[in-house]
Amino acid sequence: MEKKQYLLGDIVQMKKPHPCGSNEMEVIRLGMDIRIKCVGCKHSVLVPRAKFESKLKKVLRSNPLAAPVDTEN
Repeated sequence: MEKKQYLLGDIVQMKKPHPCGSNEMEVIRLGMDIRIKCVGCKHSVLVPRAKFESKLKKVLRSNPLAAPVDTEN
C-alpha cells in the first residue's frame, strides 16, 4: 500500500463538512497529529494522524511551494 503524502498548505476535503458548512480544510501542521484549519471560518482542529487519514476524502489542492516532509524516522 502506498504511503500517503501531505504537505503544509494542502487543501483537503473531509468525509463530513465542518459545522460552519465549509468542506475545505487547510493542513497547517504535520507530525504525529495533524492540525487542520477550516477555510470558511478559520477554526483549527488538532486530529491524530490515524483519525485524519480515515476521515480524509481527498486532497483538493496541493501546495506547490511546500517541500515534502519526511515522516519516517
